[in-house]
Amino acid sequence: MRGEVLRRAALARQPHPPGVRKPALGLFAREFASLWGRGRGAAARVAPARHPQPVMLLPGFGAHPRRMQPMADALAKAGHEVHEWGLGVNFGPTPENFAFLMKRVGALARTHRRPVVLVGWSLGGLFAREIARRQPEAVAKVITMGTPFSGNPRANNAWRAYQVITGHAVDAPPIECVLGEKPPVPTIALWSPRDGVIHPRSAKGWPLERDRAVAIRCSHLGFASDARVIGEVLRQVDHDEAVSAA
Repeated sequence: MRGEVLRRAALARQPHPPGVRKPALGLFAREFASLWGRGRGAAARVAPARHPQPVMLLPGFGAHPRRMQPMADALAKAGHEVHEWGLGVNFGPTPENFAFLMKRVGALARTHRRPVVLVGWSLGGLFAREIARRQPEAVAKVITMGTPFSGNPRANNAWRAYQVITGHAVDAPPIECVLGEKPPVPTIALWSPRDGVIHPRSAKGWPLERDRAVAIRCSHLGFASDARVIGEVLRQVDHDEAVSAA
């Protein structure tokens, strides 16, 4: 036990890489105030979906699916079949929980007889992208929200906390993954210039890393419940990719 504590303490003391940008501390401090700010999910306008679909929501690091309940409620009200990820609080990837998610997404696709839309907040979006990369036949599209899939994995204000809690370096996860590789399904990145946790460039990515990038002026914590984010997720879930391609 002592050895494990010392190992995690060493992970926490690692210096931030020189030249790697992260959000300003002022923005980071505002993240917690944003929890009581305006623009919460209850105010989102919901119209009936033109293309009802099965949707799975994947929470961010350290978050429980309840944090995404306003989004789940809005999607269900629009007519989509909404599913939690089934793992409770997101404490980071392990071979076991990732295998569970792969099986769960595959089972949902078979039950609904159609691929599933994956909506992932922050770390949940990394799970979503990797699942879609590995089994694209089970995934209709991926929507990430403030997800650090591009560039240096330390371009944020959370990597030390992540390393302490998970016990592994942020750039050495216990499962094989390719962060910047676009999954072979439609991939939409929602990002915010006001994000105080993840650097906007990491969440926006580059054209070859996603299909679309949409800017929303919200906090990182607000991605779970901000009405503007929920409205955009509703639009992107219901977006007809075939029509766009034509």
